[in-house]
Amino acid sequence: MKERAQRAGRFLSGMVMPNIGAFIAWGLITALFIPTGWIPNETLAQLVGPMIVYLLPLLIGYTGGKMVGGNRGAVVGAIATIGVVICADIPMFMGAMMAGPVGGWCIKKFDRSVEGKVPAGFEMLVNNFSSGIIGGILAVVFFMLISPIVVALNDGMGAAVQFFVTFRILPLAAIFVEPAKVLFLNNAINHGIFTPLGIEQATAQGHSIFFMIESNPGPGLGLLLAYWFAGKGTAKSSAPGAVIIHFFGGIHEIYFPFILMKPVMILAAIAGNATSIAVLMIFDGGTIAAPSPGSVFAQLLMTPPGNFFANILAIVLSAAVSLVVGVLLLKVFNKGDEDLDAAQAKMDDMKAEAKGIVKSGTVNMAQLDKIVFACDAGMGSSAMGATTLRKKIKKAGLNVEVVHHSLSEIPAGTMFIVTHKELQERAATAAPTARIVPISNFMAAPEYDMIVNELLEARK
Repeated sequence: MKERAQRAGRFLSGMVMPNIGAFIAWGLITALFIPTGWIPNETLAQLVGPMIVYLLPLLIGYTGGKMVGGNRGAVVGAIATIGVVICADIPMFMGAMMAGPVGGWCIKKFDRSVEGKVPAGFEMLVNNFSSGIIGGILAVVFFMLISPIVVALNDGMGAAVQFFVTFRILPLAAIFVEPAKVLFLNNAINHGIFTPLGIEQATAQGHSIFFMIESNPGPGLGLLLAYWFAGKGTAKSSAPGAVIIHFFGGIHEIYFPFILMKPVMILAAIAGNATSIAVLMIFDGGTIAAPSPGSVFAQLLMTPPGNFFANILAIVLSAAVSLVVGVLLLKVFNKGDEDLDAAQAKMDDMKAEAKGIVKSGTVNMAQLDKIVFACDAGMGSSAMGATTLRKKIKKAGLNVEVVHHSLSEIPAGTMFIVTHKELQERAATAAPTARIVPISNFMAAPEYDMIVNELLEARK
């Protein structure tokens, strides 16, 4: 069940993350030009509606179709998405997340069914007409049958959230949000649930609290500071660097291993997030769009005029509460050395690999010239890990390129992949002949030094 939820969440986030730039563009235009913005402009404000109603859902549908069916799937996914987009005045993100992958799946199945059966010279004709016919049929189906269901689901979600808001119990959402984040469902929660709700609310009132429920860096900051002040071993020494990457870089995944290492610390994150939500509710805080990545800079950039006090106070107080609770928990439960847990995790990984759970190819390290660091979206944790590994390789005087990609876009012929241990099976599926090195700690993985040492030995 946990694995299925993670896969579903990663798939949802994979449709949204590549299009974050478009969300930020919409947020900036909205923050600047709407009547309550920084520089109100009635003419330029006309961009806001079409972007949120048409552009963003179509991009999500296009990306979802591409994830399933490649470039042809992307086109059919976008055609299918327009069927759910035009039947409602609200942004149909949920519908796009359904229509895009379905379009990609349908064209993929069609291509497989006619593979090797198309007469020579008719390939382009069959490809173009099949995309048009299947896409057109799906657009009609989603317009007539699926759109009403999506609207009803959206209304139901809105009513459920409104229940929490009406009875002033929205801070309880932290009880579910923080554990789900640690299971690497953070992007799915933020962009699959809170972003659609937030956009609808922001369109009506100029800002939304939902954009900050998952993305606020305060709880994670407090937790990392607690490890810095009261932790032991590797956790204590890694915390200062993790603070910078988390708070200023916005990569929240950096603090997840600190909780997985000592699960009771999830209480500190929950307390901090609940505090943040309560402050935002009391002072009517929120941002104009989804801050991504969830750094303090992105939070402030997406803050509309009049909300700076509430948003900054929410970040500061959530960090303070998380810090205090985290220090108390470490004082009570920190009887051992976190290094022992890290060693146990590494041992479990070695056992799993020995049992053949992960297919890992062999590679000539003396001739290896490229290492791929892969994650869900190929943007956050993989970029950070690639940077860390690249610096170590460069310091060792080695000429090996280190790049980062999403799991769905690992280049053909890749021979060496570094990824998080939760993603290693997907990496093995994407590149069955590659050697895969699973890690647990993006910033200070001992496997980085292992890779460098192997390269040095091979070069000798």
